[in-house]
Amino acid sequence: MTILTEEQQLIQDMARGFARDILAPGAAERDKTKTIAPEILAQMGELGFLGMTVPEDLGGVGADYVSYALALIEVAAGDGAISTVMSVHNAPFNAILQRYGSTKQQQEVLRPATAGAFIGGFALTEGHAGSDASAIRTRARRDGDDYVIDGEKAFITSGQIAEWVVVFARMEGAEGKSGITAFLVSTDTPGYHVTSVEEKLGQRCSDTCALRFEGLRVPAHMRIGKEGEGYRIALSSLETGRIGIAAQSVGMARAALDLAVAYAQERTSFGQPLMAHQAVGFRLADARTQLEAAKQLVLNAARMKDAGMPCLTEAAMAKLFASEAAERIISAALQTFGGYGYMQDFAVERIYRDARVCQIYEGTSDIQKLIITRAMAN
Repeated sequence: MTILTEEQQLIQDMARGFARDILAPGAAERDKTKTIAPEILAQMGELGFLGMTVPEDLGGVGADYVSYALALIEVAAGDGAISTVMSVHNAPFNAILQRYGSTKQQQEVLRPATAGAFIGGFALTEGHAGSDASAIRTRARRDGDDYVIDGEKAFITSGQIAEWVVVFARMEGAEGKSGITAFLVSTDTPGYHVTSVEEKLGQRCSDTCALRFEGLRVPAHMRIGKEGEGYRIALSSLETGRIGIAAQSVGMARAALDLAVAYAQERTSFGQPLMAHQAVGFRLADARTQLEAAKQLVLNAARMKDAGMPCLTEAAMAKLFASEAAERIISAALQTFGGYGYMQDFAVERIYRDARVCQIYEGTSDIQKLIITRAMAN
């Protein structure tokens, strides 16, 4: 059991009710149709899930990071794909505008974003430069009062449904990290092209896109920060982003484990409930222990963030452990269902597919290990 404040408990309960009553019943259908009904996102905005840690004076809820993690756990338990949209929207999109956005950008874009008026995206990754963000090739050049951007991006969450995207490009003539610059781009700008919506193993209703920019003109006042600050801006939200992915992992793992425990108590084999068989009971006990460990790592990183303490290493450990534990936990849950667990009629099959990407996006497991290794060496 986790000790929470009254506000944290209220947020958790609200998110749990929303996930149970609204998200979970339609998760399988969204997986098949690969779409999210606008009403779902609108309701998330009304409940404050799309502006959780943004201060109230900028239109957000002003919640702490523990509350944010708790809400993401619950939303992910209802539908992992929806939690990914929520995670990217809150951090890095909102987080970058909150920290680096101009007053104009905050009033015209961040404020409606926190209310759920639209979904935001984050376009950094390129096909040849996954974990090595400093190697991006998308270029930007100054042209009067505008910047002109040309290039391509890959694996961009919400690239199709987003109305605003934070785009990173290298200034013409610059090399390395120093030339990377951040821009706030409206997706209805001529030159913004969704070249493909990827077909994925899981999280199918959360669109993941390849983008192409051709002569994309961005007003100079929509540059975020100064020229050359983009790399630092891109990395600034890593703590929150990784706490978010770790929280998603916990939520999906818990949903699968809850289903397995219920099934193991109802299903009989050799004259007794499956749970009474030590092979099954011990497997689920191990899964429950791993789940609790993952959750506490997430909440520890969130508490450090709330205290204003550096927590990049703790966030990396939380993401590493929680994402890899989720695969083990959900696999154990699927095994408990036997042949039924492999069938699409049972939710555990979808959850298994949805959770696998948590070891890849927002920094692969190998990248998390690299961060932890470097911290130990210092």
